[in-house]
Amino acid sequence: MLSNACQYAIRAILYLGIQTDENNKIGVKQISEDLETPQPFLAKLLQQLTKTNLVSSTKGPNGGFYLSEKDTKNSVWDVIKTIDGTSKFDSCFLGLSKCTDETPCPVHFIVSPFKEKLLNSFRDKTIEQYVIEIQQTGKIISLKDFDILKN
Repeated sequence: MLSNACQYAIRAILYLGIQTDENNKIGVKQISEDLETPQPFLAKLLQQLTKTNLVSSTKGPNGGFYLSEKDTKNSVWDVIKTIDGTSKFDSCFLGLSKCTDETPCPVHFIVSPFKEKLLNSFRDKTIEQYVIEIQQTGKIISLKDFDILKN
């Protein structure tokens, strides 16, 4: 449902929420290595997120990307809007041009509640709330250090 760019952007924001603050910044090379994402692509995404005030950055020897306290109040929906736009959430699941409650496609009433719940979760939950949940539950945003046991 989300593009690779949007997935990378969300993972990067969550990573920054966990790892950084105004006194602790991280460069794109480190973020890229830790999240196992292509560095040039991630750099462009982080620049875009910085321009839209979803991520903060400073230049210089102690520079890098970080989330300010204000940045952590944004939502995943803000990231999705910036990177992918909203059309995937507005469009018909089957790709029909006219699909509404009044003129539904065959799966409209199955998909519509799911899309609404997902949309509300993305809008209502802040980056800060996701970060707290990740820290409390140990959820992962990268498989880099995740050991898979072979039987």
